[in-house]
Amino acid sequence: MEIDGSFEDSDGLKESGSKKRVRSESCNVSSSKACREKLRRDRLNEKYSHLSSRAFSLLFFLSMPSTNVQHFVNNRFMELSSILEPERPPKTDKAAILVDAVRMVTQLRGEAQKLKDSISSLHDRIKELKAEKNELRDEKQRLKAEKEKLEQQLKAMNSQPSFMPPAPAFPAAFATAQGQVPGNKLVPFFGYPGVAMWQFMPPASVDTSEDHVLRPPVA
Repeated sequence: MEIDGSFEDSDGLKESGSKKRVRSESCNVSSSKACREKLRRDRLNEKYSHLSSRAFSLLFFLSMPSTNVQHFVNNRFMELSSILEPERPPKTDKAAILVDAVRMVTQLRGEAQKLKDSISSLHDRIKELKAEKNELRDEKQRLKAEKEKLEQQLKAMNSQPSFMPPAPAFPAAFATAQGQVPGNKLVPFFGYPGVAMWQFMPPASVDTSEDHVLRPPVA
């Protein structure tokens, strides 16, 4: 059975004898309607052919003798049992085979859901890593800009002329006294105050109460 392919456009010209030209827009509209109608017919034909094949298979199955039907069903159950447990011999109990099939389907659905959850968590982790990568890229750009700025400042400091401050002038009185000091006397360094060294000596060496006994004056 096929659906009739004849199609008449209801929006066509009512007066066949008119000599007016049909505009291009109306042609496009008519062609689009024809295409839609053709697609609709193709879908109906495909659906009808699928239903026909299913009906033919059902009629063929029903027309088989009871022994052949029983043999066919047994073969299908044997195949299902061998698929569920390939390492074991096929079962003959149809109820046990159906229970195993339901259990296997439930287990596979649970594993599929776990895989979906794992994939979703991996996608979330990938998004987090991408965000961290973008943050690290921004931080790298900021550090690079700071480095360039510091290099420019360093170049500017090196390009400036360096100078030494003039040495401080010593007073004339200190210069005169420095020239008259004997050679066995130490001259204090200008700019640093003199430090008494006796405070670093042991107390026995600093004690002068027994000097007249230990070191009598020379006559």
